[in-house]
Amino acid sequence: MGKLTRRARAKADYLGFIGAREWPLAASGLGVVLGVVTILPSAVGVVLSVVALALGVATFTRDVRLLRRRWAGFEFTTIAAPFPTAELPPPPSYPQAEYLAVPARGTALVSAAIDRDLWTGRHTIAVAEEPYRLPPVLKATAPHVLPLRARGRLLFNGPIVGMRGDPLPATGARPAPIRLHRARFFDAVCSNELGTLRITRAGTGEEYDLRKAELTGTDGALRELSSSTLADFVGVSTVAFTTDGKLVTVRQSSLNAVSGLLLAPSGSGSLEPRDLRTPDGGTRRYLHTAVCAGMERELCEESGLRPPDVRGTKLTGFARWLERGAKPEFFGVTELAVGSAEVAARRPVSGERLYSAGLTLFDVDLAAVGAALAAGVPLSEALPARLWEDGSLPLLLALRAAAAWRVAEI
Repeated sequence: MGKLTRRARAKADYLGFIGAREWPLAASGLGVVLGVVTILPSAVGVVLSVVALALGVATFTRDVRLLRRRWAGFEFTTIAAPFPTAELPPPPSYPQAEYLAVPARGTALVSAAIDRDLWTGRHTIAVAEEPYRLPPVLKATAPHVLPLRARGRLLFNGPIVGMRGDPLPATGARPAPIRLHRARFFDAVCSNELGTLRITRAGTGEEYDLRKAELTGTDGALRELSSSTLADFVGVSTVAFTTDGKLVTVRQSSLNAVSGLLLAPSGSGSLEPRDLRTPDGGTRRYLHTAVCAGMERELCEESGLRPPDVRGTKLTGFARWLERGAKPEFFGVTELAVGSAEVAARRPVSGERLYSAGLTLFDVDLAAVGAALAAGVPLSEALPARLWEDGSLPLLLALRAAAAWRVAEI
């Protein structure tokens, strides 16, 4: 019943999003229905109702044609080439920034200096009162983009949290609060997720490339999150280790919209408004407590673990995923209070079983991986072959950040 309910909810979210933007067509359709329903038995009533019905049918037919013409006026092309990092340097404000490209999975902007600063847990957060709104140019393309992205997938328009600030290291005084905003998942689908699409107007040949239009700043470099116009929904991923040292990974199903059939972190998803609240209903003040709460929530949902099974989570890293509109991603490492045998017997919560195909446990020595990376060994050689070959980009980045933190703690 859980799977059927989630499929129904995905369809309702999709129709609601499209319907809210194409309401004139729905109104015309309603007029046709009312014209049929209101046919009266009297001769005059019949004539008037038939006239109203004819007008409604004509209007409805016109609106359908106009809608089809508008929807057919755009051509969508997938950009399969690797992200052009050479043409878009990192923001100058990001210290020690570099691009990390993983074939067939994506490109991330990483910074060892930002990661080390996050270990201190000094960043506070401030949540905007107004929710995120799509800018006009993205709102105009939203009805065309969503059907394309929803094809063959289950997408839910759930609440998420976006980020309008950069977790940059600050010398001396405590850094300024990181600004967050509330949004919906379809806002992200119709903004950040355009990063791998080229949109062309069929009539004029005019092209819209998000990488040039939204990600490039006036200085020619990648825009900071503070000046972005996208939803920039916050990704949270953690790698959890059992009491006997096993790494827990989640095998993604084919229905997963981003990392289908790949190995994902122990818990991975998006920050949600509920993660900004403490268990007693208070407001979280610090960035690390909010994102770690989101990581542990995702961990429990996707693995079937319970909060008492989690000893604690440490925020270890940050990145921006270029192909997904340079959205922010945070990474952590979680210490569990249960062994591998107990974890292997768990199942994800009912709502996650559509996306998770089960758990796989690995032997991973974080200290050894961290030492290899510090010595200049590429990530592809520092990690076990199976993890490098089958791991999603969030899993690889989470292991990289956790390994660097582990070495620093020794």
